[in-house]
Amino acid sequence: MAKLQKSIDKRNALVKATIELVNNSGFHATPMSKIAKMANVSPATIYLYFENKQDLVNKTYVEVKAKYTKYAFETYREDMSVETGFKLIWNRIADFKLKECENAMFLAQCDNTPMIDEESRNEGIKHLQPLLDLWARGKKEGIIKPLSDYILYAYAINPLSFLMISQKRGAFTLDRTHIEEAYQSAWSSIKKCK
Repeated sequence: MAKLQKSIDKRNALVKATIELVNNSGFHATPMSKIAKMANVSPATIYLYFENKQDLVNKTYVEVKAKYTKYAFETYREDMSVETGFKLIWNRIADFKLKECENAMFLAQCDNTPMIDEESRNEGIKHLQPLLDLWARGKKEGIIKPLSDYILYAYAINPLSFLMISQKRGAFTLDRTHIEEAYQSAWSSIKKCK
């Protein structure tokens, strides 16, 4: 049992080191040797868990995306109204991005660069299915604009990444008023005008 836990701990250390190094140095400036050193394991140990650097980053992306979406949808119920459900999910996403800043920054980097392969991206999108289903219902009910899910995501969710990065740089401080204003802007951008 202790051996299994030690193995899990090593793998988790590799994932954590990958997130930190990619956030601080970028994908290409993060060699496997640096990841191993930061994780306090031998470079050969990485290959017990991952095929190569691309596999390590892809699997880390999918794991972090799963953690992010689990948090975002944890208290959401499909029987909520479209607006109530969206507000709950949006606020949970905002909360995650502020509390889990390193993970959120890693996802933002992955979403905005070609470093993640298409298979892993598609796996990540599957984790967003409850939000996509909510938008589909909203479109059908005439509440959400009949736009591509990518456009809805770009206008309603992606601005949170910009705000989070601005706060991390010290350029802006998000308080409850700013979060409410950001939510109102997000909702206004996707709701269909009657």
